[in-house]
Amino acid sequence: MRRLPTWLLLAAASSYAFLYLPLIIVVAYSFNDSRLNAEWVGFTLDWYRVLLHDEEMLLAARNSLLIALVSSGAATLLGTLAGLGMHRWRPAWLPLLVITPVAMPEILLGVSLLVFFIQVLHLTLGFLSVVLAHITFSIGFVAIVVRARLAGMDESIFEAARDLGATPWQTFRLVTFPLILPAVVAGFLMAFTLSLDDFVITFFTAGVGVSTLPLQIYSMIKIAVTPEVNAVSTLLMLLTLVLVIAASRMDKGFMRGAG
Repeated sequence: MRRLPTWLLLAAASSYAFLYLPLIIVVAYSFNDSRLNAEWVGFTLDWYRVLLHDEEMLLAARNSLLIALVSSGAATLLGTLAGLGMHRWRPAWLPLLVITPVAMPEILLGVSLLVFFIQVLHLTLGFLSVVLAHITFSIGFVAIVVRARLAGMDESIFEAARDLGATPWQTFRLVTFPLILPAVVAGFLMAFTLSLDDFVITFFTAGVGVSTLPLQIYSMIKIAVTPEVNAVSTLLMLLTLVLVIAASRMDKGFMRGAG
């Protein structure tokens, strides 16, 4: 087996260190027995206890989870339909509509949605506007995953179902949906993760009185980065990691099934 060049290994190690060392420091200092993050004093779990009694943080966490569940559920339904439409009928305009929010810069999408909600819909910014915004940017990710799954499937399976007398709905319910279910679940987990972590679009569409975890963390670090911020960041990082691993396992699972 051919060894990689030393310079390539050093470049890879430096890149990974640049990416992951700040995360490791955040996790480590969430256990620091000091209100200031200037130096390490000692190990403690007090900041996690403080976090569990912080009503504003708990409210923000509840809002984030509820928004993520509602928006990812709706985005999964619409994204699955969009993926099916792009694969089966291949309209030239549908991929443009579905993929554009994925490629669009978040700040541009956030401003566009803000103007649309206020000037066109005359909608008061709040929980509903955040949910609609998260659905908008999540649909494309789900559609891409579902479409990729459909592209790797043998079309003769569906033709065989039709030859045996199955209606289009029976073909979808008994053949298509079970085969694309891992992709649908992976798309849901991806949409949930994106919604839970989103800051920029939420910042523009949340309005007054609606706070999510990213917004709450931002409001706290404007004063100082305390170990409580590190603690909530660690928990959010852990939840995101679990969801990413689950989505990755789902993706590998349906890839093996396709093979």
